[in-house]
Amino acid sequence: MNNIKIAIIGLGYVGLPLARLFGTKYPTIGFDINEGRVQELMNGHDSTLEVDDATLRNVLSKTSKMDAGLFCTNQLGDIEDCNYYIVTVPTPVDSTNRPILTPLYRASETVGKVLKKGDTVIYESTVYPGVTEEECIPVLEKTSGLSFNSDFFAGYSPERINPGDKEHTVEKILKVTSGSTPEVGKKVDALYASVITAGTHLAPSIKVAEAAKVIENSQRDINIAFVNELAKIFNLMGIDTHQVLEAAGTKWNFLPFKPGLVGGHCIGVDPYYLAQKAQEFGYHPEIILAGRRMNDTMGKYVASEVIKLMVQKDIKIKGSNILVLGITFKENCPDVRNTKAVDVINNLASYGTMVHIYDPWASKEEVANEYGLEVSNNPPSSTFDAVVLTVSHKEYLKLDISKLLNENAVVYDTKGILGDTVDGRL
Repeated sequence: MNNIKIAIIGLGYVGLPLARLFGTKYPTIGFDINEGRVQELMNGHDSTLEVDDATLRNVLSKTSKMDAGLFCTNQLGDIEDCNYYIVTVPTPVDSTNRPILTPLYRASETVGKVLKKGDTVIYESTVYPGVTEEECIPVLEKTSGLSFNSDFFAGYSPERINPGDKEHTVEKILKVTSGSTPEVGKKVDALYASVITAGTHLAPSIKVAEAAKVIENSQRDINIAFVNELAKIFNLMGIDTHQVLEAAGTKWNFLPFKPGLVGGHCIGVDPYYLAQKAQEFGYHPEIILAGRRMNDTMGKYVASEVIKLMVQKDIKIKGSNILVLGITFKENCPDVRNTKAVDVINNLASYGTMVHIYDPWASKEEVANEYGLEVSNNPPSSTFDAVVLTVSHKEYLKLDISKLLNENAVVYDTKGILGDTVDGRL
């Protein structure tokens, strides 16, 4: 493991924690096209909050020439002498839920410009089986003029970052690895094994590793869709879903999934990647897409339930003031990518209500740019006709909800953290 120099392409929720980890042992260059992001990191701060400032500053280097450490840059020349390139750019879907591979293509072009004989390119971005070898490798070959598995090699190691999770950090999550040849697979596995304390699993091929990634999150998506459907059924029957799940959970092999809004860059996206590839082979994946349809409708369902409760309490809907607690895609995390809380907000607004958003974790600028919505980072001082909790941020547990309510107001809890003093919950 001598003379290794690593470049991480993309310094977001996945790339930065990985770059920080590799930087503790190897000279590591973090590359990102966002100059502001690079400057922020070199100043010792991570706005995604995945790496705390002290930990980041401890590994930072002020120069790209070091024995070990992390240097962040947006200059292509700084990664020219690296021999391992790890791509961690996002892979979203478009408005019709078709995979967008543009970030991968551009990242591959970037790497291709500096690729040399003997180098290895590893992809971590979520893809459907075949993308690395069928989509990315041709870009590398065309841009570099080098031949795959002769001049340069490839690997795939799916990211397993859980944003906001300070317990299951990157080094504590077992890593799946793979390579374009058996020998390269062993080298890629050894590279990750040198920093991942939880261990590694070497898959027999890149496609197997790619497939493993998409089914991990598809499985979770389907299970959550099942309990979301249960929540709808039990609500019609007047039965508390959380009490049912608590009772069923006493069996040793019952899976503890809970109903909720399923967004984010993984669970809310990965099933579409697998479905897209399946359809190219002439197979229509019924269960996978049914689960996604169920979860994609939950925002509209929550909004309709809130409005129904307001009507039952004779609250005038048009012009009413509703407070939504949370706009990030999950608790205690600033990530607003593909958040389904927005579906709740937009559907409530469609009834003519005035929706106010309080989220202490979300970036005002990012929410405004991404969704055209205004969010407050400070607890509200006024009262509302309804309060809807969509994200279980720890700060909400300290709120005195009663002081936020107008007389006869509605409280709806999608996460089941407010106890039994609510009018409705999933």
